Amino acid sequence: MNIFIGGAWPYANGSLHIGHIAALLPGDVLARYYRSKGDNVLYILGSDCHGTPISIRAKQEGLLPKDIADRYHAEFKRCFERLNFSYDYYGRTDDKFHKKEVQEAIILLYNKGLIYEKEVEQIYCEHCNQFLPDRYVEGVCPKCHSIARGDQCDNCGTLLEPLELSERKCKLCNNTPIVKSTKQLYFSLSEFQGIIEENLDKTQDNWRINAVNNTERYLKEGLCDRAISRDLSLGVDIPIKDFTDKKVYVWIDAVLGYFTMSKKWALENKKSYEEFWSENAISYYVHGKDNIPFHSIILPALIKGIGYDKLPDRIISSEYLTLEGKKISTSNNWAVWVPGIIERYNSDALRYFFLINAPEKRDTDFSWREFVNSNNGELLGAYGNLVNRTLVFAKKYFNNKIPNGELDINIKEEIDSLYNIIGNLIEQGNLKIALEKIFEFIRSINKYFDEKAPWITVKDNLEVCSNTIYNCIYSIANLANLLSPFLPESSEKIKAWLDINEDNWQTIVPKYGVLIEEVTILFERLDKKIIEKEKNDLLGYRNILL
Repeated sequence: MNIFIGGAWPYANGSLHIGHIAALLPGDVLARYYRSKGDNVLYILGSDCHGTPISIRAKQEGLLPKDIADRYHAEFKRCFERLNFSYDYYGRTDDKFHKKEVQEAIILLYNKGLIYEKEVEQIYCEHCNQFLPDRYVEGVCPKCHSIARGDQCDNCGTLLEPLELSERKCKLCNNTPIVKSTKQLYFSLSEFQGIIEENLDKTQDNWRINAVNNTERYLKEGLCDRAISRDLSLGVDIPIKDFTDKKVYVWIDAVLGYFTMSKKWALENKKSYEEFWSENAISYYVHGKDNIPFHSIILPALIKGIGYDKLPDRIISSEYLTLEGKKISTSNNWAVWVPGIIERYNSDALRYFFLINAPEKRDTDFSWREFVNSNNGELLGAYGNLVNRTLVFAKKYFNNKIPNGELDINIKEEIDSLYNIIGNLIEQGNLKIALEKIFEFIRSINKYFDEKAPWITVKDNLEVCSNTIYNCIYSIANLANLLSPFLPESSEKIKAWLDINEDNWQTIVPKYGVLIEEVTILFERLDKKIIEKEKNDLLGYRNILL
């Protein structure tokens, strides 16, 4: 089976925070799982280097937008790699190949009559002497009456045009802009209403409920044509006569990155990209709730418009992650920044907490207390404890080897069943439940170890002791395999200790007599003092004390 996985591309205008990771991490779990099943996987991630936020940051720092994009693109890659994201290609929207492909798509859509010219009224700032990009316009949302940008309301998720806002202000100078006529190019999104409705009806069982509800809302209101050109200095040049001084609007540029980088990956690796964009493939799109309409409505319309039939059929859209009970705010520095935490904490400890505490169906909260308790209680106290005490016992009493033992049929059947259960849950995007079920099994094997009391049977019944330790090692080997999509670093360690080279989604049978490699601590205990230290740092107390 051909599996395409696309993770949303963050704006390269500032560091990643934990909300980004919570939304994007499911993509890596899916990619690792399907590879272990033997499927053909293409997992694409990248950096959005054309957003207006980058221009704003560049202006603030007195740098070129490319300088800002280069800095954060490199930082993003480093962060994703430290968290063991296993993407096949990491792109960027200012890539020459991407630009050329987007321009060809624009020409194709224009020649098909799906892009047309339209005279429109647009927001113009007389003080700044320019038409304002949507994100440079701020005002009151017509739907929920919150303060919103000119492209989207973060509070209610509505896609907007700047003219829909009331009490408009220019974000550059805070003056009130005027309305002025200009010509722009528009994409005939309304023509794809029926196709998008049909795709939703056919695939919604594999979408998160927030994606279904959000998309249904737009379809019920009726899709409106959207401007694809803007008066910007940063972006892909419009390749249409009389519009060459304008840029491709970022929403069309960014979502086409999944397609353009698939083609670039194929060229560089001498492989086919078409098999991932055929109707027989399965496609996953992984992102936060604010990106839903771009993936459920705009992307399928563009893909269909340029002549491909592989529309999004599995949408894994997260709700929001809050921080210590409050909404994450980058402008107020109320965020936990990824470049910092990857230096301070184990990658699997971070991955585990973001997955077990994932905002899959509702908003969830990141708290330092829960993070420390999760690490010490579940990873160290349950999983790490099982692995350490079993393998250390085997090394001490069985000459550093996996003992010969009789497999408990109940343990075998439960593990065989887990592969099916966990696999199905992963495919459905229910990663939190999948992890919970694996850790239920971990606790049951810890109980088995305690009840069998090998520290006693090693003295009076070595055969029973051998069976106990073999069954625990059998369980640990398969736990490492089941957890490899979730916790790849610790899984690789355990497999190396047990001389297991398999990476297939099927039951592993450890070999009798295999020499167990040197066992180290799987997870470190976190001192509870970290909780107050991290919270104080979040509140800025460290800077005050210094």
